[in-house]
Amino acid sequence: MTKTAKSRASGRATLADVAARAGVATMTASRAISHPDQVSEALRARVQQAVAELNYVPNQAARALATAESNVIVVLVPSLSNAVFTAVLAGIQDALEADGYQILIGNTRYSDAEEEKLLGIYLRSHPAGILLSGLTHSDKVNQMLATAKLPVVSMMDLATEPGQVSVGFSQQQAGYTMTRYLIDKGKKRIGFMGAQLDERTLKRLEGYRQAMREAKLYDARLETMVPDPSTIALGAELLGRMLAVAPDCDAIFCCNDDLAHGAIYQCQRRGIAVPRQLAICGFNDLPASAWMNPSVTTIGTPRYRVGFEAAALLRAIIKGEQPANTRIDLGFTLMARESA
Repeated sequence: MTKTAKSRASGRATLADVAARAGVATMTASRAISHPDQVSEALRARVQQAVAELNYVPNQAARALATAESNVIVVLVPSLSNAVFTAVLAGIQDALEADGYQILIGNTRYSDAEEEKLLGIYLRSHPAGILLSGLTHSDKVNQMLATAKLPVVSMMDLATEPGQVSVGFSQQQAGYTMTRYLIDKGKKRIGFMGAQLDERTLKRLEGYRQAMREAKLYDARLETMVPDPSTIALGAELLGRMLAVAPDCDAIFCCNDDLAHGAIYQCQRRGIAVPRQLAICGFNDLPASAWMNPSVTTIGTPRYRVGFEAAALLRAIIKGEQPANTRIDLGFTLMARESA
């Protein structure tokens, strides 16, 4: 079966089809598409007309194999609906747009199995580099990355292993800072509400525990955590669970702002004054947090900058540059507002 016949069977035009339509050799058609400055204007026009008539779409994976170059960047994030990661993706797109990189975005849904599946599929496109969320991955993902031998930059946390390239901030230190803030405000029965229980949430929890233990205030009964996806409704539910176990709780550190919003709404339903009776704080400083009533005390995180700087660092590594810093700490900001 000829290449043209194959294209008809699959419904997709091939480079051979374009060459035949333009009346040129396949190699000439390829040159006209990939390096139009290397052919005459008349030849270029014929090939472009054939491309338009056949709706030809170049095979990026085949081109990468042939040229040992790729303009594809793989980006894996755990959520496409969470405002945290939409901001990260916006930063990545802005950093890579000028260089013409194509971004393959995968939503792992906080699942190791999904991350393994997506990475296996996307590696077939022979990407130039990979941007991953977090530092901890399954053995299978680590093996695939080692075999691929591609530049990888981790986002949202700071690497601890030699050779691991990362852009983010210390999740544990941020958790510690928020808890220490509540302690310094005179709070003694400080609860922690967590959902999803991904690696970043667990590091915030470790920061909370460190601060509570240093102040000799730690009590495991003050921790209410579930693996469910984080929502405002879940925040309201978890507040009820927390107060059922620890009715003397005087402050709650929520692992993210969604939970904090839900907890505040539930306090209002129950007639609990925030922060006079119960202080509530969150994490990530989502846009609504500054406009809640009361406004939410939270940790501001540089989400857009994480995406932008991670992509810029990956781009530099792909180009063969030797960045002076491969562990970029963008820090965080404690946003002290009305709720705590």
